Amino acid sequence: MTASGPGVPVLELRGVTKVYGSGEARVRALDGITLSVAAGDFLAVMGASGSGKSTLMNIIGALDAPTAGTYLLDGTDIAALSDDELSAVRNRKIGFIFQSFNLIPRTTALANVELPLIYRGVPRAQRRRRALSALADVGLADRIHHRPNELSGGQQQRVAIARALVTEPALLLADEPTGNLDSRSTEDVLSLLAAVHTQGRTIVLITHEDAVAARADRVITLLDGRIAGSRELPGRGFR
Repeated sequence: MTASGPGVPVLELRGVTKVYGSGEARVRALDGITLSVAAGDFLAVMGASGSGKSTLMNIIGALDAPTAGTYLLDGTDIAALSDDELSAVRNRKIGFIFQSFNLIPRTTALANVELPLIYRGVPRAQRRRRALSALADVGLADRIHHRPNELSGGQQQRVAIARALVTEPALLLADEPTGNLDSRSTEDVLSLLAAVHTQGRTIVLITHEDAVAARADRVITLLDGRIAGSRELPGRGFR
């Protein structure tokens, strides 16, 4: 479970702005974003190309720093951290799920899921046990020795979800997780995220698909680096 209690923000952005370039080439990718996501929330972020979705995802994932404003992740001010501390925060507090899966091609599903635990220095026996449990949770107990090219797209994404969950992160950050999947695999992945959410996980999902966003508890829409709309979806979330 997360370190935060019920209703306590897992992530909080206060007036976050991101500017690239200078002079005539200056681009304001984010323009004063204020956003709070509590423990156990499921937020979907939507917007057209160029709306700021990718920039927002990079900042939430501690992969980039805002030009101005404050970002608190599970109570930690990201701007105050060194590069090494940022790496540790990403490893311990954020589980990433990408559209392209980002699995290591020549290693097994088991080894892929063990990887973040290796970075944390978890002893071999313990990380093996946790990785096996995570793969069983996503329905791949019989595929642990398969490499990515021996798995379907849906199975590869389930390995990626297991890898994201094995560290028990405060936040699950999913970037277009169904973008490369067929309709059946998409439903399988969404059902798996449903189970994860009902267990109390906090999820931020970046998507351009209305049907995927509709599975969240709340949807925000970005336009020109600002929040142009926000709506609750009562009765349509995973709970």
